[in-house]
Amino acid sequence: MAATDFTLKSNIPDGHVSEKWESYKGHVPLVSPNNKRRIDVIIVGSGLAGASAAASLGELGYNVKVFTFHDSPRRAHSIAAQGGINAAKNYQNDGDSVYRLFYDTIKGGDYRAREANVHRLAEVSTSIIDQCVAQGVPFAREYGGLLDNRSFGGTQVSRTFYARGQTGQQLLIGAYQALSRQVELGNVKLYNRHEMLDAVVVDGKCRGIIARNLLTGELERHGAHAVVLCTGGYGNVFYLSTNAMMCNTTAAWRAHRRGAFFANPCYTQIHPTCIPVSGDYQSKLTLMSESLRNDGRCWVPKSPADTKKHPNQIPEADRDYYLERRYPAFGNLVPRDIASRAAKAECDAGKGVGATGLAVYLDFADAIKRLGKDTVAARYGNLFEMYEKITGDNPYEVPMRIYPAVHYTMGGLWVDYELMTTIPGLYAAGEANFSDHGANRLGASALMQGLADGYFVLPYTIGSYLSNEIRTGAVPTNTPEFEQAEKEVSDRIHTLLGVQGSQTVESFHRRLGKIMWDKCGMGRTAEGLQQAIGEIRELRQEFWRDVLVPGRRDEFNPELEKAWRVADFLELGQLMCEDALHRNESCGGHFREEYQTPDGEALRDDENYMYVGAWKWTGEDAKPELHQEPLVYEEIKVSQRSYK
Repeated sequence: MAATDFTLKSNIPDGHVSEKWESYKGHVPLVSPNNKRRIDVIIVGSGLAGASAAASLGELGYNVKVFTFHDSPRRAHSIAAQGGINAAKNYQNDGDSVYRLFYDTIKGGDYRAREANVHRLAEVSTSIIDQCVAQGVPFAREYGGLLDNRSFGGTQVSRTFYARGQTGQQLLIGAYQALSRQVELGNVKLYNRHEMLDAVVVDGKCRGIIARNLLTGELERHGAHAVVLCTGGYGNVFYLSTNAMMCNTTAAWRAHRRGAFFANPCYTQIHPTCIPVSGDYQSKLTLMSESLRNDGRCWVPKSPADTKKHPNQIPEADRDYYLERRYPAFGNLVPRDIASRAAKAECDAGKGVGATGLAVYLDFADAIKRLGKDTVAARYGNLFEMYEKITGDNPYEVPMRIYPAVHYTMGGLWVDYELMTTIPGLYAAGEANFSDHGANRLGASALMQGLADGYFVLPYTIGSYLSNEIRTGAVPTNTPEFEQAEKEVSDRIHTLLGVQGSQTVESFHRRLGKIMWDKCGMGRTAEGLQQAIGEIRELRQEFWRDVLVPGRRDEFNPELEKAWRVADFLELGQLMCEDALHRNESCGGHFREEYQTPDGEALRDDENYMYVGAWKWTGEDAKPELHQEPLVYEEIKVSQRSYK
């Protein structure tokens, strides 16, 4: 195991944690308005982090290029977020504060997040809501007209702002219209249907990207003084997840291969509230918002003999409301990792329901009786409609069936306090970086981080770097570095198309996903992880020997896009297992079965593993190199996480 690596300079400002961000903003170098026009910035990704960053930097006067592989920025996966966005505005007057949001997030992440970044996130959260209201986001309101709030897991206050079950969609529309304004003004140039396939590093600095026009197949060089990756997470390494099928790790992984360290890749989140798998034909899973656990109660039959009965025929006395029994202080609103493991434990004990036995009930009968059907419909109506369309069951009359599924990734590219990776000039924002959620993300915090990074953090921190670039001039793309990067991309495409094997890309992805779910999913063991590393290594070799990629390179070719992404997933999957194997503890979403308390909770090892594990790429078949950033908690007392 590597010793502490002093190249991982987090650049956290001095002072008390509550003063660091204000102090930073007061002393950070700036770029004057007339000099911003000389600076080019590339943003890859157009979700909440990317759209908000592009709109903000365009408004400031930078020349911005935005790349998205979608036909419109509004197709970004942020649109799929349902339940809400957190902010410490204390509208409910129930005791919330910036400090409490900060504390809940650190505790929810099982004390594996960087303290200074999380406090900054809590601070700027309040401004996000004001920004979005000004954009016209239709947040739910109370009878008197004030913005409404609801609770999410891991908290005892109501701080989640929401727009029914489509909060992500409404927030993305707000960010999109801000982005569109900058496009119309000429400050931002939008490249739809373009995918980043490599980062270009010149003299140690990131100076641009190689992108492929997905409609024509043409490779393009784009230079800039800084590049920002806002490309989301890597949950689709598991094949079945709540992510859209196009979500991938390629941009981040290509940056990793160029020198950007990858931090905590084993920290993946299993969401407890998803529609269960129904057959081998499925290519993705559907999320049911965590907000449903505000009013829905999770239960299973007390007796395995009752699992095949209709739920409405099982009397109250024969139901086990297991979350309320095990965690009385938080009940159904425990954090996602805890709720997921509890559901799995009940199913493993033979009390799972549904055709496969891999489901538990989420019941709204009590809420409908207490609040009335109209109130429940106003809060969750579109989610209930979606569930009924997929399953055929009416959740107003029959309890939902849910089971955990891969949802979010807390790991990502390592970044410092300024959101810069280990490659100078290359930044990562939103889910693409590792910095804010530790080993488990609390619900409604993903939207908060994406907009915080884009609207309120990056516009300050990127200026610190760009203030030294005003004399650089335009970045040329006819240099040996760009030529070499484009050649490597071209050669890889040629290789993928040239294999002409017998197996589809999809079949390899599905097999990788099964390995990952079985051996690096909800439960992990040293033996299973060692097996997974060997199996993935063999699968990679088989992929490059027998994959079939039809079509040509100079045309619209979705199979070629998919093949590139799956090739990257195969490499990332192996790193995830390496990371999970080296971390001999359980924390948050990383549950090593050898390390648990007598009652089945995660057992951390703070003495040996209270650090960020950041991995350096060392070659195709070489063992990655581990570097460590120690986590120091100055404000929060580290303790065993308890929600009982």
